[in-house]
Amino acid sequence: MSADVRPIAASELTQWMQTVNTGFLTASAVTESDAAQRARHSDPARIVGAFDRRTGACVGTLRSFRQELTVPGGAAVVSSALTNVTVLPTHRRQGLLTRMVAADAAASAERGDAVSTLIAAEYPIYGRYGYGPAASITEWEIDVPRTGLDLRRSVTGDGGRIDLVDAAEVRRVGPALHERLRRERHGMVSRDERWWALATGLEQWSHRPYREGFQAVYRTAEGEVAGLVRYTADDAWGDAKVPMNTVRVRELLAATPAAERALWHYVCSIDWVQKVRTGYRAPDDLLPHLLPDPRAARPVTSADFLWVRVLDVVRALGARSYAVPGTLVLEVRDPGGPAAGRYRLDAGTGECARTREPADLSLDVSALGALYLGDESAVRLGALGRVAEERPGALALADAVFRTARRPWCPDVF
Repeated sequence: MSADVRPIAASELTQWMQTVNTGFLTASAVTESDAAQRARHSDPARIVGAFDRRTGACVGTLRSFRQELTVPGGAAVVSSALTNVTVLPTHRRQGLLTRMVAADAAASAERGDAVSTLIAAEYPIYGRYGYGPAASITEWEIDVPRTGLDLRRSVTGDGGRIDLVDAAEVRRVGPALHERLRRERHGMVSRDERWWALATGLEQWSHRPYREGFQAVYRTAEGEVAGLVRYTADDAWGDAKVPMNTVRVRELLAATPAAERALWHYVCSIDWVQKVRTGYRAPDDLLPHLLPDPRAARPVTSADFLWVRVLDVVRALGARSYAVPGTLVLEVRDPGGPAAGRYRLDAGTGECARTREPADLSLDVSALGALYLGDESAVRLGALGRVAEERPGALALADAVFRTARRPWCPDVF
């Protein structure tokens, strides 16, 4: 063991943050303001560093924080959200990441967290630690002239209205709108007050300057806030003074299909705009078919996004709802981890408990994470050799039990 893995001391915070910047290829120096901000908004016990025993230098980092994850049915489970995970290139392949992740998983299980979550920068890493890709994203680029929209009309057509607002108004109305949507859409995660401060420029990091943009709110005919869009635009002009601008949607939240339609039509009706980049949406987003010509929205990104590691199988499976009734006995492999064991799930009642009954399916905890939010097919995982069917018909039943009508969506990077 060439390094110690432990929670950092307060005096080591700036060095730890500099290691994060280096690991994420950000050359900026950590300012006093950055360090003070991190100290104010983090639990010191959950800021972990790997320290080289020869030099005392911080060579690996990991931080976790409490988060709520909405699961199918609208309930929320407590998650240990992992972020700032790095190992310097000089210390790779020495087991440091394994030790940091294992330490966080053990502490999270001890706290009673049901799952752990992260956004994986690289695909091959986190399956080794029991995480499975549980929610994906798609980004579209809209060719505005091809949409078929009548750009002379920007009215909503449903009695609602769209108003441009300032950042302060976003901080005022955004949290309640997000909470309303989060309780309905599985895969979404909780946001605190600081999230909104960073998103609207009230707070910012020195290495990531806030870019001022535009905000618009959709209100129903009764005046209720039902949608919000935040966006930026470039300043690009072609030959003969032809505007070639692109709008980049930073966020679009809509509590109703009417609000969603109105806001997408709004961003496509802005003068001088030729392209709209949608940001990360659910793969089954309504967007392409909210346009007269859906082919005007071209997919430019399609990838895994939110990864889930189940820590407490009983609590995690018992929290979500299921599409059809049925009973499954799952043999979960989690070597050295908290999820190992055999569990009986009654999808009709939503009850889950440890059991000694014969297993219907056997699978790694990473496969359970992929199934958890309903985005993956048990039959498909069976064909890939990641789930073994111990009783005929169990894969088909698991597919019907776990899958959801809409795909999960996590719009937040953390």
